[in-house]
Amino acid sequence: MGLALLAFVVMTATILGGYAAVTMLPGSLERRRLDRRLKEVSLPAAPVAEEATTTIIQRPARGPLPHLDRLLDGSYMTRLIEQSGVRTTPSAIVFFSIGLAAVLMIVAAIFIQQPLVRIPFAVFGLGAPTVWLYRCRNVRLKRFEEQFPEALDLLSRAIRAGHAFQTAMGMVADELPPPVGPEFKKTFDQQNFGLPLRDALNELMERIALLDVRFFVTAVLIQRDTGGNLSEILDNLAAVVRERFKILRQVRVHSAHGRFTGYVLLALPAFLGVALMYLNPGMMKLLFTERMGWIMVSGAIVLQTIGFFWIRKVINIEV
Repeated sequence: MGLALLAFVVMTATILGGYAAVTMLPGSLERRRLDRRLKEVSLPAAPVAEEATTTIIQRPARGPLPHLDRLLDGSYMTRLIEQSGVRTTPSAIVFFSIGLAAVLMIVAAIFIQQPLVRIPFAVFGLGAPTVWLYRCRNVRLKRFEEQFPEALDLLSRAIRAGHAFQTAMGMVADELPPPVGPEFKKTFDQQNFGLPLRDALNELMERIALLDVRFFVTAVLIQRDTGGNLSEILDNLAAVVRERFKILRQVRVHSAHGRFTGYVLLALPAFLGVALMYLNPGMMKLLFTERMGWIMVSGAIVLQTIGFFWIRKVINIEV
């Protein structure tokens, strides 16, 4: 009875928490974004003493464990969060990972009697937030890559109209949507606050780990050292990026069969397992009650995962 009550409480809390996150979190994020934007554009009449204590130094956000944030400052996790565009902190990711692993371990302990089976649930809970960050980073980078030719065209037109390169970057930051606009805005602000343009562009290249951005930064730095028609260079680079997209889409069309095969091969054993649970539950029950059955299921999951990623690697053609 105690285990059943604990399972009921955990599942109820999970459902209510998910419902609250879905219904309340978007509105809360919008309000915070609006408040932050109003603070940026407002000009408060602050006293002289308060103005003397203001600073333009960028201070990183602090999470539930500030000491851990300071310890992980400048680490790969911090860079991953910055590249993903998610407003969180390393300590929040660590805290959420440990909490999710603990919850999944408790749920597994309630419904599964085998102790060794609880370990994969804990590993999944520890790795899920990091995998989510990787997913957000990949989606953001793909969106940036799609918008980047438009940014290059806008830079070229602004330079051709007589604007300086720094002013053209400010126009790109104001005109284009995220993620291109905010990234150029950050670079524009950095060089405005005194950071050399070379260092600001190198920071952009580190935040956006794309080959096109590396070409752009290299072309701009070489042009500033040796001279040349920068607008023509940017036009040519934009044309090259668009041609790469055309070829990439053609490659995706030709590799669609391989991707679909990978999805089918990954989903087919799970589908057959669920079907056999209804058709012949006695035979399938041995897989979850016997030690050899658990070994076979674990081996099948590992081999299926390796096969899926192997197929993804084969059809992933660099353009």
